Amino acid sequence: MTKEDLTNCYNRIRPCIHNTPILTSNLINKLVGAELYFKCENFQKAGAYKIRGATNAIMQLSKAQQLNGVVTHSSGNFAQALSLAAKNLNIKAYIVMPSNSPLVKKNAVLEYGGKVIKCEPTIEARQAAANQVETNTKATFIHPSNNPDIIIGQGTAGMELLKEHSNLDYIFCPIGGGGLIAGTALAASYFSDHCKVIGGEPIEADDAYRSLISGKIETNVTTNTIADGLRTQLGSHNFPIIKEHVKQIIRVTETEIIEAMQLIWERMKIIIEPSSAVAFAAVLKEKELFKDQKIGVIISGGNVDVNNLPF
Repeated sequence: MTKEDLTNCYNRIRPCIHNTPILTSNLINKLVGAELYFKCENFQKAGAYKIRGATNAIMQLSKAQQLNGVVTHSSGNFAQALSLAAKNLNIKAYIVMPSNSPLVKKNAVLEYGGKVIKCEPTIEARQAAANQVETNTKATFIHPSNNPDIIIGQGTAGMELLKEHSNLDYIFCPIGGGGLIAGTALAASYFSDHCKVIGGEPIEADDAYRSLISGKIETNVTTNTIADGLRTQLGSHNFPIIKEHVKQIIRVTETEIIEAMQLIWERMKIIIEPSSAVAFAAVLKEKELFKDQKIGVIISGGNVDVNNLPF
């Protein structure tokens, strides 16, 4: 995945996505002791960055593949993104969703025209259900994060951020399946001379943190975190990129995630979901290490059930 791949991808999907705003807060800068630039993918189509990769992946399919549609498994944001991208390109989308997915995300998938197939909330059950749909419909499976076209697509958010603020010292990303942070790491390596990428991850689902230490993909026994979008694990395509380009992963508690989420809501007056708050929570947790630095924070999405807030 080259710089040219990333540039070509951006030009390809540009008509189908928003170049999302980058917001700042003097109060938060004072609190952290650094300059923070929030890349607000909560204002993206379908409410999250994932429309970038979903659109790119569908556009890379052959006409015959597009005719049979696409299938994926997702707890919510990629489910919505693939449904909307498929609708925009006039193809069918079959979405396997675990039973504990937020209702607001399930409803959005249906509104975008996706066909929802429910499964048990385990990685094995998700994949088995997707395999069955693939067999029955001949739809093409698109993994939410472990797919080169997805990784490159997600990297366009970091690309936009660095084009506007080329002197960033760090970019913080939430890390779940690894597609966003891998794409962001590629963008940083191609469009910056010195910007380092750091992941934020829930302690309750810290497989990426352990994988970076062990050098191999680790799994989670449980994923008891409010950050529902980060309950998945790394894959064979994104992990090598993460190993090479991601400086570190900072783990945060559930309380720290909720406090970071609430701070953004109250001080910046924008809606973000718990998974988005993880990256900011990581900055807050280790703020002494990043004093006086210029820091980008990718707010990955804003698809949250406002009737079921954690604060």
